[in-house]
Amino acid sequence: MNRRRGLDFRRAGGRRKISNVVWWVLSAIVITLFILILSKATQIEPRASIPEVRRYRHEKLVEGMNMTEEMLSPTSFARQVNDQIALAKAFVVIAKESKNLQFAWDLSAQIRNSQLLLSTAAASRRPLTVLDSEPTIRDMAVLLFQAQQLHYDSATMIMRLKATIQSFEAQMSSVTEKSAKYAQIAAEEVPKSLYCLGVRLTTEWFQNSELQGKLVERSHAVASKLTDNSLYHFCVFSDNIVATSVVVNSTALNSKAPEKVVFHLVTNEINYAVMKSWFAMNMDNLRGVTVEVQKFEDFKWLNASYVPVLKQLQDSDTQSYYFSGHNDGGRTPIKFRNPKYLSMLNHLRFYIPEVFPALKKMVFLDDDVVVHKDLSALFSIDLNRNVNGAVETCMETFHRYHKYLNYSHPLIRSHFDPDACGWAFGMNVFDLVEWRKRNVTGIYHYWQEKNVDRTLWKLGTLPPGLLTFYGLTEALEPSWHVLGLGYANVDARVIDKGAVLHFNGNLKPWLKIGMEKYKPLWEKYVDYSHPFMQQCNFH
Repeated sequence: MNRRRGLDFRRAGGRRKISNVVWWVLSAIVITLFILILSKATQIEPRASIPEVRRYRHEKLVEGMNMTEEMLSPTSFARQVNDQIALAKAFVVIAKESKNLQFAWDLSAQIRNSQLLLSTAAASRRPLTVLDSEPTIRDMAVLLFQAQQLHYDSATMIMRLKATIQSFEAQMSSVTEKSAKYAQIAAEEVPKSLYCLGVRLTTEWFQNSELQGKLVERSHAVASKLTDNSLYHFCVFSDNIVATSVVVNSTALNSKAPEKVVFHLVTNEINYAVMKSWFAMNMDNLRGVTVEVQKFEDFKWLNASYVPVLKQLQDSDTQSYYFSGHNDGGRTPIKFRNPKYLSMLNHLRFYIPEVFPALKKMVFLDDDVVVHKDLSALFSIDLNRNVNGAVETCMETFHRYHKYLNYSHPLIRSHFDPDACGWAFGMNVFDLVEWRKRNVTGIYHYWQEKNVDRTLWKLGTLPPGLLTFYGLTEALEPSWHVLGLGYANVDARVIDKGAVLHFNGNLKPWLKIGMEKYKPLWEKYVDYSHPFMQQCNFH
């Protein structure tokens, strides 16, 4: 019995061993086959008989759909849905214009359904299928068919869309023109605080004989400096006392030798007492800078018989042209209808040798600049027998001569290269010796007389300046004169390197519309602690 049980036991154990071996062999075979199948699957090439569209969709389904490519595919359902949406939107506009508001609402609702379908497809990153898109495409097709039955055919749609576009363009043009007018009005505004300051200073000048005596005494002491050509002479033509004071203050504070700086200020009769009063009160704060104040009404040579533009400015047609633009059907850009173009202060820059007959070199500064660095080196720059030293502005094509002048006129076309580089007024070095030798003022008179009918250029002083100093301008290093702080964004690194910062444009720093990020560059030279400034609410 014992042997049988032992034999039986051994037989059972053998069977288990055989079955285990078989099981492991079979498992190994299955795993091997599974690995082979997987490796084959990754190497299977798509059959040539599979259409391109199906293979494209299969690949996108595996990789994740690119919605942009799907929209561009001419065979995709997403493209079909999107085209329907575009057409439906046009019909919505036409339906609303036709007062068919219910149909417009139905179309809008179906547009939202179609957009939802596209959004869902984009979120799931899979292309639309027939089952997904067929109901939406069918419903939209029905509405589009109804639109055509309602006489919203292609011809009608095109005509109405053209009319709508023209209406929008007219509205946009009107809004743009109004915006330009309001911006120009804001730019021409005289702030109440500036008007107040002018009144206070004028009153102080005529009531304070001691202040007048102080200025007379100072004038006698510095009289010799006014014609000393070894000094640094600057001129500013302005009727804005705050702006002018900033130009003088910034020059004085940044000058390495302020005692050698002489400012020649020219204003009009109205602001003559204002300028004298301010600089008489503040001359001790200018670090030794000399300031002379004149008014152009005292220049005996400045009359209509000598100055062509003065005769033109007195003409009623010219005044109407500047202010209303009626003579040209309102085509004159609003920015040119600015009173400054009727001010002789704006044209005096062409008569600097006459204003200062004893001087040989002059740096002209506009009143909307801030002097950021010492300018004494300007007076040692060799202009190579040219008259005008200026920074060129032709980095962009619109600052070349053809932008400012009428090249359809034969006189302009035959004398000036349309691609000649423009330059800027605002900081200019003038060699007055060469100016007189070449009779530059005579050249200016010639072109002004030729432009009586305004066919060579429209308005402003830069176009005649470009003509007058054509071939007589020496290009200066751009860092001497940085422009654009009154209308554009200027690189901070360019500003930091700039010697003269120019707030050209409508956004002047003394106006509320001035660019806030650039105002500190100007305001640091305004004396807000002055009693009159505080009384007039300057801040």
